[in-house]
Amino acid sequence: MSLWMILPVSLPVFIITGIWVVYAMALYNQHVCPVNNWVYNESCVEPLPLQRGPVLCCTLDNIPLISKCGTLPPESCFFSLICSTGSFMVMLIGLLRYAHVIEKHQNCILNTAGLSTGWLCAAGLIMVGNFQHIPFFSYLHASLLNETTLTCVQTLRCHSGSPLC
Repeated sequence: MSLWMILPVSLPVFIITGIWVVYAMALYNQHVCPVNNWVYNESCVEPLPLQRGPVLCCTLDNIPLISKCGTLPPESCFFSLICSTGSFMVMLIGLLRYAHVIEKHQNCILNTAGLSTGWLCAAGLIMVGNFQHIPFFSYLHASLLNETTLTCVQTLRCHSGSPLC
């Protein structure tokens, strides 16, 4: 058994754990409201970081979205680290999958498309992680370069009756 088999399994474990750590850091620093606070006000007397006590006054700006949790320091640094490391892992997994298909079968257009979409997803993820204050990269990654495209290409590539491979 090769140690390379651990890499695809460790990617979602690493990313999901990292996202929860970023949320916990943002919650601890009172940059976002807790998930269990479903009552949001139009305005509050004090901003969220200055509030103390068990009940917080939250506005719609304090909803715990990942884009809100990873915006302010120190959690933005950890969010950038998670995205950069995850991007590298996606690129490495895509390259290993590409080489594996060439070794077992032959090179085909779906194999090249799978590598290309994997690297585009990785590029989008690294842009989202490192340019957090520019919403264009988040929208571009969410609409064009998301992981759904990669999953669809991988599914087509693995289909045994595909005439393209």
